Amino acid sequence: MTEIALATRRLAGRIDPVLLAVAVVLAMLALLAPTQALESIRFTGDALIGVLPFLVLSIGVAAYAKASGADGLIARAFTGNLPTMVVLAALMGALSPFCSCGVIPLIAALLAMGVPLAPVMAFWLASPLMDPSMFLLTAGTLGTGFAVFKTISAISIGLLGGIGTLLLGRAGLFADPLRDSVGNGGCGGATVRSPKQVTWRFWDEPARREKFARNAFDNTLFLGKWLAVAFFLESLMLAYVPGELVSSAIGGSGWLTVLGATAVGVPAYLNGYAALPLVGGLIEQGMAPGAGMAFLLAGGVSSIPAAIAVWALARPPVFAAYLGFAFCGAFAMGLIYGVVI
Repeated sequence: MTEIALATRRLAGRIDPVLLAVAVVLAMLALLAPTQALESIRFTGDALIGVLPFLVLSIGVAAYAKASGADGLIARAFTGNLPTMVVLAALMGALSPFCSCGVIPLIAALLAMGVPLAPVMAFWLASPLMDPSMFLLTAGTLGTGFAVFKTISAISIGLLGGIGTLLLGRAGLFADPLRDSVGNGGCGGATVRSPKQVTWRFWDEPARREKFARNAFDNTLFLGKWLAVAFFLESLMLAYVPGELVSSAIGGSGWLTVLGATAVGVPAYLNGYAALPLVGGLIEQGMAPGAGMAFLLAGGVSSIPAAIAVWALARPPVFAAYLGFAFCGAFAMGLIYGVVI
């Protein structure tokens, strides 16, 4: 009996509780709504394929940097004047073609290399909100003025998060931003303080080849798991959260409407492209443009699928700061846009 109990305990220790929970939900869905179960599987697979180029590139770069020792060079490129780095990161983030989930692998790689959290946070917040294709679609759907202000908002929210993180970091917070299962960005800073010689042709050394394979494998399992969970939840939200509920929650005008739109935008996942026609229709029906702006900004950064990926990656204080900066930034820019318009 004791041997059976020990074997059961070992087996339970090997089962990932997150994947087990997803499997249970999927099994229940297959029994109660088999059509939606197949649709969720298809949606998750398509979404993973869509983000695959970013995932492979980020994992490959991170593994190569770790195996060759180039992580020290990359980390040192982000040393120097932190306020300047925050500004540059916010500007680069507003031009980068990453969605809120697609940016996660890159952020993990940067933090694991010891890059300071402040510029990473600035890039992290600004990146999902705007890119060249999003600008054109926003301009075509909601007007050029709306698109320009959303770009300014992306940079502003990035600056808010970067500068806020810098100040909180100087107060002693965020010393170790990454969870233990991911890596340790704080300790990763040792690559900056104690640089080692870079071996660009790492594949000539068996130990470095093994290091590359192990790092790539671990990151693929970790990031692939959490992105799959995020996209699976997205499929359920799109299926079971009525668009009318979102519309009724963010309709109307006034600062309370902007606050409500921000609060709804945080959990209600509508990717930036899908949300544009919804917000356009609501504005035509009388919704305050500031509320529409707040909804797009809040949802673009901190939707539930993206937040789950961030939760899996970062320690709770960093996660709380991420949500806080996103909420405050979206609310503030929504109010400002309402005043400007």
